[in-house]
Amino acid sequence: MENLQLYLAILSGVAILLFLIMKWKLNAFLSLLFASIWVGLVGGLSGEEIIDSISNGMGSTLAFVATIVGLGAIFGSLLEHSGGAQALAKYLLKKGGESRSRLALLTTGFIVSIPVFFDVGIIILMPMVKALAKKSNRHVLYYGLPLLVGLGITHSFIPPTPGPVAVADILNVDLGYAIIVGALVGIPIALICGLIVSKCLVPKDEPIEVDGTSEVMSSQIDTKLVHTIMWILGLPIVLILVGSLFDTLAKEGVIEPNQFIDALGFVGHPFVSLLIGTLLALYFLGVKKGIGKEELFKVTNNSLAPAGSIILITGAGGVLKTVMINTGIGDIIAQGMMNTSFSVLLLAYLVTVLVRIMQGSATVAMLTGAGIVAAVLPGMDLSMLEKTFIMMAIAAGSIVLSHVNDSGFWLVNRMLNQSVQQTLKSWTILSTVISVTSFALIFIAYQLV
Repeated sequence: MENLQLYLAILSGVAILLFLIMKWKLNAFLSLLFASIWVGLVGGLSGEEIIDSISNGMGSTLAFVATIVGLGAIFGSLLEHSGGAQALAKYLLKKGGESRSRLALLTTGFIVSIPVFFDVGIIILMPMVKALAKKSNRHVLYYGLPLLVGLGITHSFIPPTPGPVAVADILNVDLGYAIIVGALVGIPIALICGLIVSKCLVPKDEPIEVDGTSEVMSSQIDTKLVHTIMWILGLPIVLILVGSLFDTLAKEGVIEPNQFIDALGFVGHPFVSLLIGTLLALYFLGVKKGIGKEELFKVTNNSLAPAGSIILITGAGGVLKTVMINTGIGDIIAQGMMNTSFSVLLLAYLVTVLVRIMQGSATVAMLTGAGIVAAVLPGMDLSMLEKTFIMMAIAAGSIVLSHVNDSGFWLVNRMLNQSVQQTLKSWTILSTVISVTSFALIFIAYQLV
């Protein structure tokens, strides 16, 4: 009877979350909090236990995520304000030439989406796509889809973008592992979907109408700015990877801990490495380019507005995880899975897919999937690599079937000047192929570890 009550708690909690977001159009932060409280009440927690779960879940999650998302938002706003994203795209297009222009746009999206939000990446780079389409007299989707694939895959799979960082924290996945595995999954899927699958989705019988201007492409390329951006972007990631590597080697007893290892761990911690990157961006993309103190303050201050929303939603996702652990729901699900052949990897993917399709937000889908799976993991003996693959399954589920309830769908629709039907036939199908193929790759790799 108790098990039935707990299953009812989780099923009704997810239903309420979807109802509040879809029917009432309630903010995701509030919806996740209401759903968490409901799960706690139905799951048998007292009022005091629910309040403690909210406090502990919010605090433990934001203790890590808030700093990283805040620094990443400032970093991204400086990249956008300096014109670095456009400069990078032009540089890669020039180096690749006409024959490799789609690969250049795919690569640009993949790199730019590391510090820049998915929506912002579309807004600042789509004019270049239109200009290139007009210049070459090709359909705008020919160039637009590879860019979207690059932006979408990094946004879902590779830290330090907010979604992967939040999921990594909830599942206690090392960011070094997440970056490496995310890249190993994301790069081949990006090449397959961005260069091959996307080409099949470009309409052959539609008239070519592009409202872009070729002046965007004709402006001079600031090569020095591009090189600056590349090393500033790469430095924090390298520091995180090096710090994670030596920390793992020390924990496994391969090397002896010493002051040098401690120093690498300190500098390679995401807090410190991203702070270093942000300070370098402030100087090289701001001060050195002649941007005044007041303008820099405005740029960095404005960047924290969208970051604040993501931080609160992430914290609410941490609350949902804590409530489910405290009710014992995770233990019940884990026990049920051990008695059957159902995989935790498949659970992670399917839950995320369900929430994504129903309510549209990739972030909410990732957090809901992570919250449910995190409640199951304590009862399972999993390695860090296995937990990282579970994180990637959640990422794969979050990108599936972008359609009319997804704000990203409408942004793609407007920026490419496509009809709803055209967007459904292109980006919706492509996002689903990305999801399915990436999960297939993850599932195969998971069986081999």
